[in-house]
Amino acid sequence: MWLCNSSIGRKVIMSVSGTALILFLTFHGCMNVVALFSASAYNQICELLGSNWYAIAATCGLAALVAIHIIYAFILTIQNQKARGNNKYAITDKPAKVEWASQNMLVLGIIVALGLLLHLFNFWYNMMFAEIAEIQNNIDPADGFGWIKETFSNPVYVVIYLIWIAAIWFHLTHGFWSAMQTLGWSGHIWFERWKCIGNIWSTVLMAMFAIVAIAFAVCPDCLGGCEGKVLPFEMAF
Repeated sequence: MWLCNSSIGRKVIMSVSGTALILFLTFHGCMNVVALFSASAYNQICELLGSNWYAIAATCGLAALVAIHIIYAFILTIQNQKARGNNKYAITDKPAKVEWASQNMLVLGIIVALGLLLHLFNFWYNMMFAEIAEIQNNIDPADGFGWIKETFSNPVYVVIYLIWIAAIWFHLTHGFWSAMQTLGWSGHIWFERWKCIGNIWSTVLMAMFAIVAIAFAVCPDCLGGCEGKVLPFEMAF
């Protein structure tokens, strides 16, 4: 199958999986911002995304996307190194127009992957997995607001998460327009437009994650102020 056997096919798989992950990050970022305003609303979202069959199925699909994206990233990197042959050992000047993120996508990807493992431990393991396995913790698995508060009460985690967020930003700013180019949606005019859109999208998206981490680190008791109120959409539940 050309998608798996050809260089272009592998890049298409990377682009499609990467685009899907960007969409998930967009949803995740918007979801996290809710915690700044309402603890009950955020926990209600966590309950909808708890140990339900559809949430578990979506998690498995997301894990498959991440695995595919990482595996094909390594395959393409090894393929590019083989194509360069002995030239990779030559001392050359860095091309002026090649972005730093483009030259260090694998390193950024490794940082992102390591941060993901930590994130899975702090949240997925303590929430969805704990609920499925009936693991008892000092915080209810469905209390997503409580887990955010607990995690970012540790300044070490705050620093690690901010470094992780920065690495994702660099990864996205290159990956966004690169995916559009691979999928054929980036002509001569749209190339610079996609780069601009990607930079804005990545910056706003990562800012949402960073703001949540910083806000919960600085003043956790100031957040979730609508917890005691019944919101219009909550009346339906």
